[in-house]
Amino acid sequence: MRTLIDKYSQHVYHVAYSVLRNDQEAQDAAQEAFIQMYKSLPDYRSEGFKTWLTRIAFHKAIDAKRKLGRRTAEDLGGEEKIINMPGRDEDVLARLVREERQDILRERINQLPAQHRDIITAYYLSEKNYEQIATDAQVAVKTVESRLYRARQWIRNHWKEDEWRE
Repeated sequence: MRTLIDKYSQHVYHVAYSVLRNDQEAQDAAQEAFIQMYKSLPDYRSEGFKTWLTRIAFHKAIDAKRKLGRRTAEDLGGEEKIINMPGRDEDVLARLVREERQDILRERINQLPAQHRDIITAYYLSEKNYEQIATDAQVAVKTVESRLYRARQWIRNHWKEDEWRE
């Protein structure tokens, strides 16, 4: 447990801080996230640990933000209702999930055979078109097309479907 906290404490704090914008509240939410993580470990389904933990931290931060909103409303006498919706903070979780998926995909691409890795990287990550790739590699456009086709076939044959779809 200590190893997990040491490894992910900064990340969990940053997620909480991005929602709360308050150091003490973010620290409290991060601590709550680790407590929840510990309680929920039996339910963990090998879905990407960092993504799972990020989701927990994000929801704990939103809960803390809502509590702050209720306290502020009570401080005002309860007459004014302060609606404290997460708004753009929902985007933080989506961005973190996307970034983690990209990191995983980059790792997988780096494990491809060199001839496939180069064409996949140029086309999907560098977002080059066939002509640009052909010019860079000093080959015909048809060669680029066939190499990309073979690389895709290799991925389909060697990766489980859930590893390359999404």
